[in-house]
Amino acid sequence: MFAKKEKRIKYLGFNDFWFMVIGIIILSFVTDYLFSKSFFRLPIIEAIISWSVSLFFTICNWVIIRKVIILLRKKYTKFEDIGKRLVLLFLAIVGTVILVDFIGNKILTLIFKKNYNAQSFSKVLLPVIIISTMTMAIYEAIYYYVRLKKSIREEEQAKQAMVQAELDTLKNQAQPHFLFNTLNTLRDIIDQNSKEDAKEFVDKLSNVYRFILESGNANLTTLRQELKFAQSYIHIQSERFGKNLKANWGIPERALDRMIVPMSLQLLLENAIKHNVVSKAKPLAIHIEVANDCLVVTNKIQPKSTQIPSTKVGLKNIEKRYRLISGKSILIENDKNKFRISIPLLKPSDQKKHHEHTHN
Repeated sequence: MFAKKEKRIKYLGFNDFWFMVIGIIILSFVTDYLFSKSFFRLPIIEAIISWSVSLFFTICNWVIIRKVIILLRKKYTKFEDIGKRLVLLFLAIVGTVILVDFIGNKILTLIFKKNYNAQSFSKVLLPVIIISTMTMAIYEAIYYYVRLKKSIREEEQAKQAMVQAELDTLKNQAQPHFLFNTLNTLRDIIDQNSKEDAKEFVDKLSNVYRFILESGNANLTTLRQELKFAQSYIHIQSERFGKNLKANWGIPERALDRMIVPMSLQLLLENAIKHNVVSKAKPLAIHIEVANDCLVVTNKIQPKSTQIPSTKVGLKNIEKRYRLISGKSILIENDKNKFRISIPLLKPSDQKKHHEHTHN
């Protein structure tokens, strides 16, 4: 039991070897001072012999009570059992001190041929019980702290797992949403353009999906990477709308290494195209720029005469992912003339504490 560090840590919460050695030495001197003051009134040899008696009793008490602590922790493993365990430990301390004092005095009487009478309870045993209880309270305090810390860590890990599961759900939700809308675009191209145009569109679409697959399970991506994806998406949409669709990119170089939620910019562009007229008479210009530490996407409101039913996936998806990852929100502004959405540009340190260890 004393030699196995892993078991000491498992049942005591820490490796108590030096705590036990130093503690026994200190307590033996304290006990000797309180009850004998050997080193103040006896010659050094006699003082050492007298102190060794205190050392003997201290070792016996410490080792036995320590063993009881381990047995109680093996039996009462639940965090809520602490009250029951402390009561039983205190009773064990009282019983151990009295028993060790009685048996120890008998053994010393046999060894030294000198009458060692069991000490009076109030004069000697009660102070020893108090000192032992205080010492063992350190064990309990450390153990409680370790268990509490472990419990909090497990709770955080559970929350983290739930957050990651929800993020995965949202990411898996966004990809079919993109597929649904691009298939609609492909259908329009097939209806309006040649077979070669449709083939070229499919080839470009496969490149975009390769980007989605390569992004893997990332919760955040750099603005640089997201821009490549978004520009590829606009290029695909240009097959359908030609010069009637224009994206104005105003992204400074310094912002390219900031981070955003994957596919968020693409979803905003898709949202603008989906809900507005894009025609020769009413070309749609989408402005993408950086302002106030946010990526801002703005377009003029050109409502369609027949609105396409919304799946309500896009903006809610982005909002939820930002909230889960960073606690920050997106800003939506609609003045009936222009529609503007601002999404925060993040740093790795912006991620919520409970989300720090999820893969990103």
